[in-house]
Amino acid sequence: MDKLLIIDDSAVQIEFLRSILKEDYEITACQTAEDGLRAAKEGNFSLILLDVVMPGTDGFTVLRELKETELTRHVPVIMLTSLADVQYEERGLVLGAVDYVAKPFSPVIIKARVHAHVQLYRYQMEFKKQATIDELTGVANRRHYEQMSAARWGEAIRFNLPLSICMFDIDKFKVYNDTYGHPAGDHVISSVAKTVSAHFQRATDLFARYGGEEFVAVFIGNDAQSAFDHMKAVRQAVEDLHIPCTSGISPWVTISAGGVSVLPKSEDRYETFLKISDTMLYDAKRFGRNMVVWSNERGEQWREK
Repeated sequence: MDKLLIIDDSAVQIEFLRSILKEDYEITACQTAEDGLRAAKEGNFSLILLDVVMPGTDGFTVLRELKETELTRHVPVIMLTSLADVQYEERGLVLGAVDYVAKPFSPVIIKARVHAHVQLYRYQMEFKKQATIDELTGVANRRHYEQMSAARWGEAIRFNLPLSICMFDIDKFKVYNDTYGHPAGDHVISSVAKTVSAHFQRATDLFARYGGEEFVAVFIGNDAQSAFDHMKAVRQAVEDLHIPCTSGISPWVTISAGGVSVLPKSEDRYETFLKISDTMLYDAKRFGRNMVVWSNERGEQWREK
């Protein structure tokens, strides 16, 4: 069932909308702009119904914030208002609303408009998914990673949050392919991707296939120590799959990972820290593979074994 978010300071208006839409959608309602923005960023909504006139922060300000945030940028927003002036409607549409409905409105009309925009959103998301997903693994592809990593970097700067970049690959994968064949190799890549992706399920997490047997993860909010600990658990989860391997490193398929955590500033460049992450991966291989090597922005280093 699709999820809708209602942001309206009127409890009466919320209950009226809920009575119209509750049979077809899962409804979340907030009565302040601040609660609404928080819910929008934490949820996975197919549409937002947003009141224009609210005490404190008005709907236009909320809409601008939604459209400037990567997590909510593509969610359709219908503005609800008693302001019938065309200039207000124009303002809402210019800011990115998909529709503008004046109060009082007909239940039949609001239901039809919500349905139309939810269906369009589904279609757009499915098309986007097909263009951004790696066919073999089902995780994000290189193209999507390159688009989204820049967005994650910008969000970390904007909200003053630490960001971690991790590169990892499957140990001695060429040996595995030569020994067991390419179909078995594809199965290993797919299995590893599925296992690792289960550890990156937050809305702000980005996990992608970088190329071949190599992957990249970008995640926000962890300091270097907790990011290092998280990736150790990921590495162990892959080894615990117990996929037989004759690489000489372990009886099982394993991965090596390198990463860096940084509190980015506007003058910093993402590519600088991506290179550091790649260097940490090289060190993990140099030190014997099947391990995680991590760094922070000051060059301090953690090594698993």
